Amino acid sequence: VQLVESGGGLVQAGGSLRLSCVASGFSFADYTIGWFLQAPGKEREGISCISESDGNTYHSDSVKGRFTTSIDSAKNTVYLQMNDLKPEDSGKYFCAKVGGTISTMRPFEDLLKFGFWGQGTQVTVSL
Repeated sequence: VQLVESGGGLVQAGGSLRLSCVASGFSFADYTIGWFLQAPGKEREGISCISESDGNTYHSDSVKGRFTTSIDSAKNTVYLQMNDLKPEDSGKYFCAKVGGTISTMRPFEDLLKFGFWGQGTQVTVSL
């Protein structure tokens, strides 16, 4: 089982990035996949999550309207499209998986407690 994030980089404020989380060794159908941001000196913060089986997505207030999350099952990949980036979006982005669907759990809490994590990808947003 593996999760590998990519797509991070340096971007100016107002710009866009698309992060990818490529999964291997399991099917998305049984899991919720989440994206988290860890800024320097801060705790890991839930950004978004998605459950393929019930089609639900959830985004934190800090990114709602700017970020979207999607799944391409054929490519075993979850995407985080980030638009109108701000300096406070900077940090390391991680994806994680946990069994179950968004509607049956507290997704960010369960991902933090029980999730299986990737190694992360760095995003830096400059003024």
